[in-house]
Amino acid sequence: MAAPTSNEPLSDATVRDRARFFRQALSRRLPSLGESGVGYLFLLPTFLLFSLFLGFPILYTFYLSFFRFQGVSDETLLWIDLPGFEFQLTRIAELQFVGLQNYTAMFTDTLFLQASFNTLFILLVQVPLMVGLALLFAVALNASFVKFRGVFRTVLALPVSANLVAYSTVFLLLMQETGLVNYVLTGVGLPAIPWLSSSFWSRMTIVGAVTWRWTGYNMIILLAGLQNIPQQLYEAAEIDGASRIDKFRYVTVPQLRPVLLFVFVTSTIGTFKLFSEPVIINSGGAPLDSTITIVQYIYQTAFIDFRLGYASALTYVLIFVVSLLSAAQLRVGGSDDA
Repeated sequence: MAAPTSNEPLSDATVRDRARFFRQALSRRLPSLGESGVGYLFLLPTFLLFSLFLGFPILYTFYLSFFRFQGVSDETLLWIDLPGFEFQLTRIAELQFVGLQNYTAMFTDTLFLQASFNTLFILLVQVPLMVGLALLFAVALNASFVKFRGVFRTVLALPVSANLVAYSTVFLLLMQETGLVNYVLTGVGLPAIPWLSSSFWSRMTIVGAVTWRWTGYNMIILLAGLQNIPQQLYEAAEIDGASRIDKFRYVTVPQLRPVLLFVFVTSTIGTFKLFSEPVIINSGGAPLDSTITIVQYIYQTAFIDFRLGYASALTYVLIFVVSLLSAAQLRVGGSDDA
């Protein structure tokens, strides 16, 4: 059999053979590494990229939170000038050490406190509402007597594929003073609601938008959990005379608890990351102090006001709060004493 020419594409088998021969040759040349050592050697590019693009920013953000950013630095730290090669390493930024000042300033920052209140309001209203609706739809679509279940599942799950900016803009148009929602309300004799001019209703607009988008996604997760519950448990409960409510309370909910915990934790993290919806709805006329979220405030502080040190401190406070809430949910929801 003739060897493939340079113009012929290599087959998959040939590529695998060459990769195996290269690995074996490398193992012979580096006997001290062993098989596992060679594996780590091949993973080294991934570790380097992770350190460069994720590890370093995480550590530098924490370092930056103790300083005040004063602009880009032009101070040269290292200069290499060789024939055909020149490299200059400059300091990243001009920084002034302020200690814990960035952290203590949050307690008197009224806009940050307002953003925290808005985020907490959306969390306490939207997450239980969304999870409750998702569980209701999942239980309904898991019933054997419901027809066209596949169609309903697809329709309910479609909103998660909507573009963030696009669907936020649609909700903004629907909630205008003369929008479709108020047109329907006034058409049935109800008063129009100031969705975008009232602090309370502008927050509820964000709640409605986020609930619409993510309910179907969480429904699919809960539905998968429901379908994994052994049917024998329901049959045993029926023999004991349990009603539908009893079966839901004593069979469905305990068996579904790990999935519910996952949904609550991920929904909590997602709520603290809200950015696109508040920005779009605020641009449509909603009051800034009633719709701004923590992530939106961090973006404004870092990339509009260029207070990078303070924004870094805000970021780590947000990470701490989200981690604390997630740990509390895991502790409470994961307990076997419920």
